[in-house]
Amino acid sequence: MIRVAIANQKGGVGKTTTAINIATAMAATGWKTLLIDLDPQGNASTGIGIQAADRLRSSYDVLIDEASIAECAMATRIPGLDVVAATVDLSGAEVELVAVENRTDKLRQALDRENGYDICFIDCPPSLGLLTLNALSAADTLLVPLQCEFFALEGLSQLLKTVEQVQQRFNPELGIIGVALTMFDRRNRLTDQVADDVRSCLGPLVFGSTIPRNVRLSEAPSHGLPALVYDHACAGSRAYMALARELIARLPEQRKAA
Repeated sequence: MIRVAIANQKGGVGKTTTAINIATAMAATGWKTLLIDLDPQGNASTGIGIQAADRLRSSYDVLIDEASIAECAMATRIPGLDVVAATVDLSGAEVELVAVENRTDKLRQALDRENGYDICFIDCPPSLGLLTLNALSAADTLLVPLQCEFFALEGLSQLLKTVEQVQQRFNPELGIIGVALTMFDRRNRLTDQVADDVRSCLGPLVFGSTIPRNVRLSEAPSHGLPALVYDHACAGSRAYMALARELIARLPEQRKAA
């Protein structure tokens, strides 16, 4: 099972939207896919159609009670896509994990015992705390959604430093599979400037596909559906399908590296 963390400590960059739609696209192309929601807000769980009342077991149980992935995974309306949902209990996990031995390895240990999926996506909270460290320690690689605005560049440099620290201390095999430019607006000159700066800095690490600002992408979570299901023909859905194709092309290299 390939493990992909989707992380950026800056909020509002389209991280959860990316996690939901990339996971859906991978399932649609035949990959048995798992989505783990590690954000206490539980937006990925809601956006995929899992109601709060139905989340009897969650990622909190995986981290704190050492429940198995199989015990906590729930089927979604998307064939081939399961989710380990998040609940508000997860907001206390950061504090509870502080006193736990091997506190950054809890998710990795759980995933090491699970072999029922081809690929796993981990939706991280917008911070660099213990929840995100668990995801980065468990992951083979990292996908970074990056909003096309100036302050996003500062956040990216902080995230890259964190990745280096995780490689040195917890997970030397962690790589970055790519940076996805989100909320792209061709009418805004700054958008093009930020995109050019990121590409000049990171080169081929940046995906060619960009995710546009799109009303249908924003509407879909309120219906508990990925945009790819809510409106598969909208510009946002087409962009995520293109991004998924690029991701699949890079995954064989990651599989070998892992």
